[in-house]
Amino acid sequence: MAKIMVVNCGSSSLKFQLFEMDNEEVITSGIVERIGYEDAIFTIKYNGKKETKTLSVPTHNEAVALLLDNLLDKHIVESLDEIKGIGHRVVQGGSYFDSSVRIDDDVKAKIEELIPLAPLHNQAHLIGINACMKAMPEAGETATFDTAFHQTMPAKNYIYPIPYEYYTDHKIRKYGAHGTSHYYVSQRTIEYLGHPEHSNVIVCHLGAGASLCAVKDGKSYNTSMGLTPLAGVMMSTRCGDIDASVIDYLDENLHMSIKDITNMLNKKSGLLGVSGVSGDMRDVKAAADEGNERAKLAIDIFIRRVADYIGKYFVQLGKVDAISFTAGIGENAPWVRKLILEAVGQALGIVIDDDANENGKGERLISAPESKVKVYVIPTNEELVIARDAKKILNLIG
Repeated sequence: MAKIMVVNCGSSSLKFQLFEMDNEEVITSGIVERIGYEDAIFTIKYNGKKETKTLSVPTHNEAVALLLDNLLDKHIVESLDEIKGIGHRVVQGGSYFDSSVRIDDDVKAKIEELIPLAPLHNQAHLIGINACMKAMPEAGETATFDTAFHQTMPAKNYIYPIPYEYYTDHKIRKYGAHGTSHYYVSQRTIEYLGHPEHSNVIVCHLGAGASLCAVKDGKSYNTSMGLTPLAGVMMSTRCGDIDASVIDYLDENLHMSIKDITNMLNKKSGLLGVSGVSGDMRDVKAAADEGNERAKLAIDIFIRRVADYIGKYFVQLGKVDAISFTAGIGENAPWVRKLILEAVGQALGIVIDDDANENGKGERLISAPESKVKVYVIPTNEELVIARDAKKILNLIG
Protein backbone atom coordinates (compact mmCIF):
# COMPACT_ATOMS: atom_id res chain seq x y z
CA MET A 1 0.00 0.00 0.00
CA ALA A 2 1.41 3.39 -1.03
CA LYS A 3 1.07 6.14 1.53
CA ILE A 4 1.74 9.73 0.47
CA MET A 5 2.09 12.75 2.74
CA VAL A 6 0.99 16.15 1.45
CA VAL A 7 2.78 19.06 3.13
CA ASN A 8 1.97 22.77 2.89
CA CYS A 9 4.47 24.96 4.74
CA GLY A 10 3.66 28.58 5.45
CA SER A 11 5.93 31.13 7.10
CA SER A 12 4.86 29.94 10.57
CA SER A 13 2.75 26.86 9.89
CA LEU A 14 2.83 23.34 8.51
CA LYS A 15 -0.37 21.73 7.25
CA PHE A 16 -0.40 18.03 6.42
CA GLN A 17 -2.53 15.17 5.15
CA LEU A 18 -1.54 11.52 4.88
CA PHE A 19 -3.25 9.55 2.11
CA GLU A 20 -3.63 5.86 1.54
CA MET A 21 -3.50 6.03 -2.24
CA ASP A 22 -5.14 2.66 -2.93
CA ASN A 23 -8.50 4.25 -2.20
CA GLU A 24 -7.37 7.91 -1.82
CA GLU A 25 -8.44 7.83 1.83
CA VAL A 26 -7.18 10.54 4.20
CA ILE A 27 -5.66 8.61 7.11
CA THR A 28 -4.72 11.64 9.17
CA SER A 29 -4.53 15.42 8.82
CA GLY A 30 -3.62 18.41 10.89
CA ILE A 31 -1.56 21.53 11.32
CA VAL A 32 1.30 22.96 13.34
CA GLU A 33 0.62 26.67 13.93
CA ARG A 34 2.79 29.45 15.38
CA ILE A 35 6.09 27.80 14.47
CA GLY A 36 8.89 29.84 16.02
CA TYR A 37 6.97 30.50 19.24
CA GLU A 38 6.94 28.91 22.69
CA ASP A 39 3.17 28.43 22.46
CA ALA A 40 2.91 26.73 19.07
CA ILE A 41 -0.29 24.73 18.52
CA PHE A 42 -0.29 21.19 17.14
CA THR A 43 -3.58 19.68 15.96
CA ILE A 44 -3.96 16.17 14.55
CA LYS A 45 -7.06 14.29 13.40
CA TYR A 46 -7.09 10.48 13.13
CA ASN A 47 -9.48 7.59 13.71
CA GLY A 48 -12.36 10.01 14.19
CA LYS A 49 -10.52 11.85 16.96
CA LYS A 50 -9.05 15.34 17.17
CA GLU A 51 -6.20 16.17 19.53
CA THR A 52 -4.65 19.59 20.19
CA LYS A 53 -1.70 20.56 22.34
CA THR A 54 0.42 23.65 22.92
CA LEU A 55 4.21 23.39 23.02
CA SER A 56 7.43 25.01 21.85
CA VAL A 57 8.20 24.49 18.14
CA PRO A 58 11.26 26.63 17.29
CA THR A 59 11.56 25.80 13.57
CA HIS A 60 10.02 23.79 10.75
CA ASN A 61 12.55 21.04 11.49
CA GLU A 62 10.95 20.53 14.91
CA ALA A 63 7.50 20.74 13.32
CA VAL A 64 8.32 17.90 10.93
CA ALA A 65 9.83 15.87 13.79
CA LEU A 66 6.70 16.50 15.90
CA LEU A 67 4.46 15.31 13.08
CA LEU A 68 6.47 12.15 12.39
CA ASP A 69 6.78 11.27 16.09
CA ASN A 70 3.00 11.49 16.43
CA LEU A 71 2.44 9.28 13.39
CA LEU A 72 4.53 6.59 15.08
CA ASP A 73 3.38 7.13 18.68
CA LYS A 74 -0.29 6.92 17.70
CA HIS A 75 0.37 3.93 15.41
CA ILE A 76 -1.02 5.77 12.42
CA VAL A 77 1.98 4.18 10.72
CA GLU A 78 4.18 1.49 12.22
CA SER A 79 7.23 2.67 10.31
CA LEU A 80 8.07 5.82 8.38
CA ASP A 81 9.10 3.53 5.54
CA GLU A 82 5.38 3.13 4.84
CA ILE A 83 5.37 6.73 3.54
CA LYS A 84 6.70 6.37 0.02
CA GLY A 85 6.22 9.93 -1.16
CA ILE A 86 5.84 13.51 0.05
CA GLY A 87 4.06 16.07 -2.09
CA HIS A 88 4.80 19.72 -1.32
CA ARG A 89 2.62 22.67 -2.23
CA VAL A 90 4.77 25.51 -3.60
CA VAL A 91 3.21 28.91 -4.29
CA GLN A 92 5.56 30.33 -6.92
CA GLY A 93 7.08 28.32 -9.76
CA GLY A 94 7.55 31.22 -12.15
CA SER A 95 7.81 30.30 -15.81
CA TYR A 96 9.95 27.27 -15.00
CA PHE A 97 7.21 24.80 -14.12
CA ASP A 98 4.00 24.00 -15.98
CA SER A 99 3.38 20.78 -14.05
CA SER A 100 4.36 19.01 -10.83
CA VAL A 101 7.94 17.71 -10.67
CA ARG A 102 10.19 15.49 -8.61
CA ILE A 103 12.33 17.64 -6.33
CA ASP A 104 16.07 17.67 -6.91
CA ASP A 105 18.81 20.23 -6.37
CA ASP A 106 17.90 22.11 -9.56
CA VAL A 107 14.24 22.37 -8.56
CA LYS A 108 15.22 23.63 -5.10
CA ALA A 109 17.54 26.19 -6.68
CA LYS A 110 14.71 27.52 -8.85
CA ILE A 111 12.31 27.71 -5.89
CA GLU A 112 14.99 29.70 -4.06
CA GLU A 113 15.56 31.97 -7.07
CA LEU A 114 11.85 32.80 -7.08
CA ILE A 115 11.72 33.82 -3.39
CA PRO A 116 11.46 37.55 -4.33
CA LEU A 117 8.14 36.79 -6.09
CA ALA A 118 6.72 35.04 -3.00
CA PRO A 119 9.02 35.91 -0.07
CA LEU A 120 6.85 34.58 2.74
CA HIS A 121 5.87 31.40 0.93
CA ASN A 122 8.77 30.05 -1.13
CA GLN A 123 11.29 30.43 1.69
CA ALA A 124 9.01 28.46 4.00
CA HIS A 125 8.43 25.79 1.35
CA LEU A 126 12.18 25.28 1.02
CA ILE A 127 12.59 24.92 4.78
CA GLY A 128 9.82 22.32 4.83
CA ILE A 129 11.26 20.44 1.85
CA ASN A 130 14.70 20.26 3.43
CA ALA A 131 13.28 19.23 6.81
CA CYS A 132 11.30 16.38 5.23
CA MET A 133 14.29 15.25 3.16
CA LYS A 134 16.40 15.13 6.30
CA ALA A 135 13.78 13.23 8.29
CA MET A 136 12.74 10.79 5.54
CA PRO A 137 15.61 10.51 3.06
CA GLU A 138 14.18 7.40 1.39
CA ALA A 139 10.83 8.97 0.48
CA GLY A 140 10.48 10.56 -2.93
CA GLU A 141 9.51 14.25 -2.85
CA THR A 142 7.54 16.25 -5.38
CA ALA A 143 6.51 19.88 -5.79
CA THR A 144 3.14 21.07 -7.06
CA PHE A 145 3.12 24.76 -7.97
CA ASP A 146 0.17 27.14 -7.57
CA THR A 147 1.34 28.92 -10.71
CA ALA A 148 1.77 25.85 -12.96
CA PHE A 149 -1.83 25.60 -14.21
CA HIS A 150 -1.68 29.19 -15.44
CA GLN A 151 1.33 28.63 -17.70
CA THR A 152 -1.09 27.98 -20.58
CA MET A 153 -2.26 31.62 -20.58
CA PRO A 154 -1.54 33.42 -23.87
CA ALA A 155 0.98 36.26 -23.68
CA LYS A 156 -1.73 38.87 -24.23
CA ASN A 157 -3.20 37.80 -20.88
CA TYR A 158 -0.01 37.74 -18.80
CA ILE A 159 2.26 40.49 -20.16
CA TYR A 160 1.92 43.83 -18.38
CA PRO A 161 1.85 46.98 -20.59
CA ILE A 162 5.09 48.35 -19.14
CA PRO A 163 8.52 48.46 -20.87
CA TYR A 164 9.04 44.94 -22.22
CA GLU A 165 12.51 44.54 -20.74
CA TYR A 166 10.99 44.34 -17.26
CA TYR A 167 9.50 41.04 -18.41
CA THR A 168 12.52 39.72 -20.29
CA ASP A 169 15.13 40.85 -17.77
CA HIS A 170 13.27 40.68 -14.46
CA LYS A 171 10.43 38.16 -15.02
CA ILE A 172 7.74 40.72 -14.17
CA ARG A 173 4.46 39.31 -15.51
CA LYS A 174 1.18 37.84 -14.35
CA TYR A 175 1.65 34.41 -12.77
CA GLY A 176 -1.64 33.92 -10.95
CA ALA A 177 -2.22 31.66 -7.96
CA HIS A 178 -4.68 29.03 -6.66
CA GLY A 179 -3.81 27.07 -9.80
CA THR A 180 -4.16 23.65 -8.16
CA SER A 181 -7.65 24.55 -6.94
CA HIS A 182 -8.66 26.03 -10.29
CA TYR A 183 -7.42 22.87 -12.03
CA TYR A 184 -9.31 20.51 -9.71
CA VAL A 185 -12.58 22.44 -9.78
CA SER A 186 -12.52 23.05 -13.54
CA GLN A 187 -11.87 19.36 -14.21
CA ARG A 188 -14.77 18.32 -11.95
CA THR A 189 -16.95 20.88 -13.72
CA ILE A 190 -16.02 19.48 -17.13
CA GLU A 191 -16.93 16.01 -15.83
CA TYR A 192 -20.36 17.31 -14.85
CA LEU A 193 -20.73 18.81 -18.32
CA GLY A 194 -20.15 15.36 -19.83
CA HIS A 195 -16.56 15.85 -21.08
CA PRO A 196 -17.44 17.93 -24.16
CA GLU A 197 -14.75 18.42 -26.80
CA HIS A 198 -14.80 22.16 -26.13
CA SER A 199 -15.76 23.89 -22.89
CA ASN A 200 -15.61 27.33 -21.32
CA VAL A 201 -15.69 27.44 -17.52
CA ILE A 202 -15.24 30.23 -14.97
CA VAL A 203 -14.01 29.12 -11.55
CA CYS A 204 -14.59 31.45 -8.59
CA HIS A 205 -12.18 30.52 -5.78
CA LEU A 206 -13.53 32.77 -3.04
CA GLY A 207 -11.92 32.58 0.38
CA ALA A 208 -9.69 34.82 2.49
CA GLY A 209 -7.63 34.87 -0.69
CA ALA A 210 -9.81 35.05 -3.77
CA SER A 211 -9.25 34.64 -7.48
CA LEU A 212 -11.16 33.81 -10.63
CA CYS A 213 -9.97 31.77 -13.58
CA ALA A 214 -11.25 31.54 -17.14
CA VAL A 215 -10.70 27.95 -18.26
CA LYS A 216 -10.88 27.20 -21.98
CA ASP A 217 -10.94 23.53 -23.02
CA GLY A 218 -9.55 22.53 -19.63
CA LYS A 219 -6.63 25.00 -19.70
CA SER A 220 -6.16 28.29 -17.88
CA TYR A 221 -6.85 31.14 -20.28
CA ASN A 222 -6.79 34.03 -17.81
CA THR A 223 -6.79 34.57 -14.06
CA SER A 224 -7.30 37.51 -11.74
CA MET A 225 -4.22 37.37 -9.50
CA GLY A 226 -1.04 38.81 -10.96
CA LEU A 227 2.69 38.95 -10.24
CA THR A 228 1.64 38.24 -6.67
CA PRO A 229 -1.66 37.30 -4.98
CA LEU A 230 -2.36 41.01 -4.32
CA ALA A 231 -4.05 41.63 -7.69
CA GLY A 232 -7.57 40.85 -8.82
CA VAL A 233 -10.75 40.94 -6.77
CA MET A 234 -11.14 42.39 -3.29
CA MET A 235 -10.19 39.86 -0.61
CA SER A 236 -10.20 39.45 3.15
CA THR A 237 -7.33 41.87 3.79
CA ARG A 238 -5.94 42.42 0.27
CA CYS A 239 -7.14 45.32 -1.87
CA GLY A 240 -7.12 43.58 -5.25
CA ASP A 241 -6.80 45.75 -8.35
CA ILE A 242 -5.96 49.37 -7.58
CA ASP A 243 -4.61 52.42 -9.41
CA ALA A 244 -0.82 52.13 -9.10
CA SER A 245 -0.53 55.88 -8.56
CA VAL A 246 -2.13 55.42 -5.14
CA ILE A 247 1.26 54.08 -4.01
CA ASP A 248 3.08 57.21 -5.16
CA TYR A 249 0.41 59.42 -3.57
CA LEU A 250 0.79 57.68 -0.19
CA ASP A 251 4.55 57.94 -0.44
CA GLU A 252 4.61 61.63 -1.39
CA ASN A 253 1.75 62.97 0.72
CA LEU A 254 1.50 60.65 3.71
CA HIS A 255 5.22 59.85 3.78
CA MET A 256 4.60 56.11 3.98
CA SER A 257 7.43 53.78 3.03
CA ILE A 258 6.97 51.26 0.24
CA LYS A 259 7.18 48.50 2.83
CA ASP A 260 4.41 50.09 4.92
CA ILE A 261 2.25 50.65 1.84
CA THR A 262 2.68 47.05 0.70
CA ASN A 263 1.85 45.79 4.17
CA MET A 264 -1.27 47.97 4.25
CA LEU A 265 -2.46 46.79 0.81
CA ASN A 266 -1.90 43.13 1.76
CA LYS A 267 -2.95 43.00 5.39
CA LYS A 268 -5.15 46.00 6.22
CA SER A 269 -7.29 46.44 3.12
CA GLY A 270 -10.07 44.44 1.47
CA LEU A 271 -13.08 43.55 3.60
CA LEU A 272 -11.18 44.57 6.74
CA GLY A 273 -10.11 47.93 5.40
CA VAL A 274 -13.50 49.00 4.09
CA SER A 275 -15.69 47.57 6.86
CA GLY A 276 -13.38 48.40 9.76
CA VAL A 277 -14.87 45.30 11.38
CA SER A 278 -13.11 42.18 10.15
CA GLY A 279 -11.60 40.42 7.17
CA ASP A 280 -13.94 37.46 7.78
CA MET A 281 -17.03 37.65 5.57
CA ARG A 282 -19.16 36.10 8.33
CA ASP A 283 -18.30 38.93 10.72
CA VAL A 284 -18.82 41.56 8.04
CA LYS A 285 -22.26 40.08 7.20
CA ALA A 286 -23.26 40.11 10.87
CA ALA A 287 -22.25 43.77 11.17
CA ALA A 288 -24.11 44.65 7.97
CA ASP A 289 -27.25 42.94 9.30
CA GLU A 290 -27.01 45.17 12.37
CA GLY A 291 -26.98 48.27 10.18
CA ASN A 292 -23.25 48.96 9.85
CA GLU A 293 -23.04 50.99 6.63
CA ARG A 294 -19.32 50.39 6.07
CA ALA A 295 -19.88 46.66 6.37
CA LYS A 296 -22.67 46.90 3.80
CA LEU A 297 -20.36 48.84 1.50
CA ALA A 298 -17.60 46.24 1.88
CA ILE A 299 -20.00 43.50 0.80
CA ASP A 300 -21.24 45.60 -2.13
CA ILE A 301 -17.68 46.17 -3.36
CA PHE A 302 -16.79 42.48 -3.03
CA ILE A 303 -19.86 41.43 -5.01
CA ARG A 304 -19.20 44.11 -7.65
CA ARG A 305 -15.56 43.12 -8.13
CA VAL A 306 -16.34 39.41 -8.53
CA ALA A 307 -19.24 40.12 -10.87
CA ASP A 308 -17.02 42.40 -12.97
CA TYR A 309 -14.47 39.62 -13.45
CA ILE A 310 -17.17 37.12 -14.39
CA GLY A 311 -18.38 39.59 -17.03
CA LYS A 312 -14.84 40.21 -18.26
CA TYR A 313 -14.12 36.51 -18.64
CA PHE A 314 -17.48 35.87 -20.30
CA VAL A 315 -16.45 38.33 -23.02
CA GLN A 316 -12.95 36.87 -23.34
CA LEU A 317 -14.23 33.29 -23.63
CA GLY A 318 -17.03 34.24 -26.03
CA LYS A 319 -19.53 32.09 -24.15
CA VAL A 320 -19.64 30.28 -20.82
CA ASP A 321 -20.89 26.76 -20.24
CA ALA A 322 -20.54 26.79 -16.46
CA ILE A 323 -19.53 28.86 -13.45
CA SER A 324 -18.27 27.01 -10.38
CA PHE A 325 -17.86 28.33 -6.85
CA THR A 326 -15.28 26.95 -4.42
CA ALA A 327 -13.21 27.72 -1.27
CA GLY A 328 -14.42 29.05 2.08
CA ILE A 329 -16.83 31.74 0.93
CA GLY A 330 -17.60 30.14 -2.42
CA GLU A 331 -18.59 26.84 -0.82
CA ASN A 332 -20.23 27.99 2.41
CA ALA A 333 -21.94 31.35 1.80
CA PRO A 334 -25.06 30.82 -0.34
CA TRP A 335 -26.08 34.46 0.12
CA VAL A 336 -22.80 35.61 -1.45
CA ARG A 337 -23.30 33.27 -4.42
CA LYS A 338 -26.85 34.55 -4.83
CA LEU A 339 -25.82 38.22 -4.85
CA ILE A 340 -23.02 37.58 -7.36
CA LEU A 341 -25.27 35.57 -9.65
CA GLU A 342 -28.01 38.19 -9.44
CA ALA A 343 -25.45 40.83 -10.43
CA VAL A 344 -24.61 38.96 -13.65
CA GLY A 345 -27.83 37.02 -14.08
CA GLN A 346 -29.70 39.29 -16.46
CA ALA A 347 -26.69 39.75 -18.74
CA LEU A 348 -25.77 36.05 -18.82
CA GLY A 349 -29.22 34.50 -18.58
CA ILE A 350 -28.52 32.80 -15.26
CA VAL A 351 -31.42 31.48 -13.18
CA ILE A 352 -30.68 30.20 -9.67
CA ASP A 353 -32.33 27.20 -8.02
CA ASP A 354 -32.71 28.81 -4.59
CA ASP A 355 -33.34 25.53 -2.76
CA ALA A 356 -30.22 23.86 -4.22
CA ASN A 357 -28.17 26.97 -3.51
CA GLU A 358 -29.28 27.44 0.09
CA ASN A 359 -30.03 23.93 1.31
CA GLY A 360 -27.93 21.56 -0.77
CA LYS A 361 -24.72 19.93 0.42
CA GLY A 362 -21.41 19.14 -1.24
CA GLU A 363 -20.90 19.09 -4.99
CA ARG A 364 -24.08 20.14 -6.73
CA LEU A 365 -25.78 22.06 -9.51
CA ILE A 366 -27.40 25.25 -8.17
CA SER A 367 -28.82 26.68 -11.40
CA ALA A 368 -32.34 26.05 -12.63
CA PRO A 369 -33.03 23.96 -15.78
CA GLU A 370 -33.87 27.08 -17.79
CA SER A 371 -30.58 28.81 -16.92
CA LYS A 372 -28.41 29.52 -19.98
CA VAL A 373 -25.28 28.92 -17.88
CA LYS A 374 -24.94 26.01 -15.48
CA VAL A 375 -23.72 26.96 -11.99
CA TYR A 376 -22.05 24.53 -9.60
CA VAL A 377 -20.71 24.43 -6.08
CA ILE A 378 -17.61 22.22 -6.02
CA PRO A 379 -15.53 21.95 -2.82
CA THR A 380 -11.88 22.15 -3.79
CA ASN A 381 -9.38 19.41 -2.98
CA GLU A 382 -5.88 20.68 -3.69
CA GLU A 383 -4.30 18.06 -1.43
CA LEU A 384 -5.74 15.21 -3.49
CA VAL A 385 -4.33 16.75 -6.68
CA ILE A 386 -0.89 16.98 -5.05
CA ALA A 387 -1.09 13.37 -3.80
CA ARG A 388 -2.17 12.07 -7.20
CA ASP A 389 0.65 13.95 -8.91
CA ALA A 390 3.18 12.58 -6.42
CA LYS A 391 1.94 9.03 -6.98
CA LYS A 392 2.26 9.42 -10.75
CA ILE A 393 5.65 11.14 -10.72
CA LEU A 394 7.15 8.69 -8.23
CA ASN A 395 5.58 5.74 -10.07
CA LEU A 396 4.04 4.35 -6.89
CA ILE A 397 1.81 1.37 -7.52
CA GLY A 398 -0.29 -0.15 -4.75
